[in-house]
Amino acid sequence: MTDPREGGVTAPPPVQAALKGLCPRCGERSLFAGLIAFAPACRSCGLEFTAFNVGDGPAAFLTLILGTIIVGLAVWLQLAFDPPLWVQMIVWVPVALALTIVALRVAKAALLGAEYRNAAREGRIEDAAP
Repeated sequence: MTDPREGGVTAPPPVQAALKGLCPRCGERSLFAGLIAFAPACRSCGLEFTAFNVGDGPAAFLTLILGTIIVGLAVWLQLAFDPPLWVQMIVWVPVALALTIVALRVAKAALLGAEYRNAAREGRIEDAAP
């Protein structure tokens, strides 16, 4: 997909960009500076990631979705095999942590990419008076 705003630079497909943490403008792997922290700007094309407001939306949805899945699996494991509490903790704490980090990276990258593609900006109230 070519973005005419950027002089013919090939933008990555949205799903690929979200899964791999690619810059939505140039497609380089420069979106993240840490596990879940965005880099201030793309090292390749200079797109300012700080201009986008991803907020806490991905974290809130992932808490509900992953929490439901993990609690359901933990209840199933308890009812099926009746393991001691320490086994449950050894199994589910690392699983929850790993799933949360991976899913949060993908969700944040997808939301930033959607903001970029749709040129989303803060709402502005126009003055109606002439």
